[in-house]
Amino acid sequence: MTITITAADSAALSASDTASASATKTETAINSPSGLTQDGLTRVVLVTGAAKRIGRTIALTLAQRGWDVAVHYGRSEEEALGVVAEIKAMGRRSIALHCDLANETSVKELLPRVIAAFGSVQCVVNNASLFEEDSISDVSKLRLDKHMHANLLAPLLLSRALHAATPDGQQSCVINLLDQKLQNLNPDFLSYTLSKAALQCATTTLAQALAPKVRVVGVSPGITMVSGHQTAEDFAQAHQVTPLGRSSTPEDIANTICFVADMPAITGTTIMVDGGQHLLPSARDIMFLATSATTK
Repeated sequence: MTITITAADSAALSASDTASASATKTETAINSPSGLTQDGLTRVVLVTGAAKRIGRTIALTLAQRGWDVAVHYGRSEEEALGVVAEIKAMGRRSIALHCDLANETSVKELLPRVIAAFGSVQCVVNNASLFEEDSISDVSKLRLDKHMHANLLAPLLLSRALHAATPDGQQSCVINLLDQKLQNLNPDFLSYTLSKAALQCATTTLAQALAPKVRVVGVSPGITMVSGHQTAEDFAQAHQVTPLGRSSTPEDIANTICFVADMPAITGTTIMVDGGQHLLPSARDIMFLATSATTK
């Protein structure tokens, strides 16, 4: 399969190259050595779902640490271009790349597009997730397939592509965003939960299959941002239902990802970033139990 960078991709990256050229080597070193390869070249990361919410924070934090960032988006083009602009303002290269993660052909083309734009890629952060409410009473093949394609198959294909793109003697990293509820199961969001459970299993098996070229690590947040039908008040209450009195923030997750990307001895494991939320069993998803749990 031959992949050529589109005219829009090329124009966006050309502008990014101009901005990057103005950043001195000293500035790059100050940003962080974590953004450099062993050869002293800037490392490149693809962050899926990087236009908004947690993905946006991950992309910006990696850029602050010296990485060049491919900003993947599904429907949020305007927001993705905003993230790219912020990254370029740091003196880093960045480009926004659209891809429907439910489309297998498009997913297979995504990492080659990153390489065509930047020349190489050293990390994939599988942040994007489909998160739709269902239960055993209304689960369907269509809904389960949608979750499995976006939350499992896309990360698998991107992991395989990263392995193929990693030269012998070098090491890359896949970081999968999981969920604390996999350690604290309840029946809510059934299709989502099953897809994330499969991705957690894949984190272990891919770490075995893709070593030594590619490390594969999971990061499991707790409740981090307002989701679904939550109100801001419900979220604030739910965020405190942990042994530490707080769950994760987007910054907590982004900083953990930067740590994982820099640690060559970590693979095949999952890091919990949830304030201990997984230690408190609950019969329902935390977003539904917040009010009653904090007012007892």
